Amino acid sequence: MSLGLLHTSAVHVPVFDGLRDRHHPGLDLRHVVAEDLLVRARAEGPEAVADAVRDLLAEVVADGATAVLCTCSTIGAVAERHAAELRVPVVRVDRPMAAEAVRAERIVVVATVESTLAPTLDLLREESGERAPTVTTLVVDGAWDRFLACDHDGYLDAVAAAVDGIDPTAGGVVVLAQASMADAAERATTPLPVLSSPRLGLGAAASAVRGHG
Repeated sequence: MSLGLLHTSAVHVPVFDGLRDRHHPGLDLRHVVAEDLLVRARAEGPEAVADAVRDLLAEVVADGATAVLCTCSTIGAVAERHAAELRVPVVRVDRPMAAEAVRAERIVVVATVESTLAPTLDLLREESGERAPTVTTLVVDGAWDRFLACDHDGYLDAVAAAVDGIDPTAGGVVVLAQASMADAAERATTPLPVLSSPRLGLGAAASAVRGHG
């Protein structure tokens, strides 16, 4: 049994390999990187890449994956809806994080690309059900340019600084909307809980592999 992973950046490959080694040893990961999906989704909207996402997922499944994890929050919903057609679980990396976040009364969603906000807010609404937490958003200006320039320390520092600038007196949790932001949680000094998606998402996907097998 193996887990396919659809990424929109190659930087995620070693991150998820490391999480697998620490928490799910022996799990076979098959990575597919398609950076153009995020470029197009940011410019034209996630629906513009729906067919391309479906085709890539189908290739991963044909290659033997018994479940697929989409690590890009922008296209997560597009990927997820192809599960029935592909007849394997398709997990979006941020759903388990969202399920945990909506337990709080206040959620601050932090992102570095604007296109991530709408899918993340939709997901939080899905997971909150009848609950109605207060949700606000924050886009970290200039951080994504650092990411694209491969200045990962600068990228994470910018995210951490933005997180630390959130007023903690109102309570709640901070949600790092993109998998690329995860390590900023360790750099932030806020007393608020800071949630990120990779570990939780991989855990859910690993369970899906075992359950589907």
